[in-house]
Amino acid sequence: MSDVSLEQAIQDLERIVVELEQGDLPLEQALEKFETAVKLSRVSQQKLQQAEQKVSQLLQQQDGETLAPFAAEADNNQASDA
Repeated sequence: MSDVSLEQAIQDLERIVVELEQGDLPLEQALEKFETAVKLSRVSQQKLQQAEQKVSQLLQQQDGETLAPFAAEADNNQASDA
């Protein structure tokens, strides 16, 4: 499953969510879909982390910059707005 692209994993996750929300699946099938969704979620998270690491490496090579965690950046923006 790790050879799935991020875009394909997200599309598959969205499709599974719709199927599960409809509630028409038998329990066994719903559990299988849920298990697949968890795997796709993990693959997506890994791909995003790999992309973040690559961007960070490229920035460091170029200007010596580093990436700030998004949550910290959002917190700083909210503090300056107050």
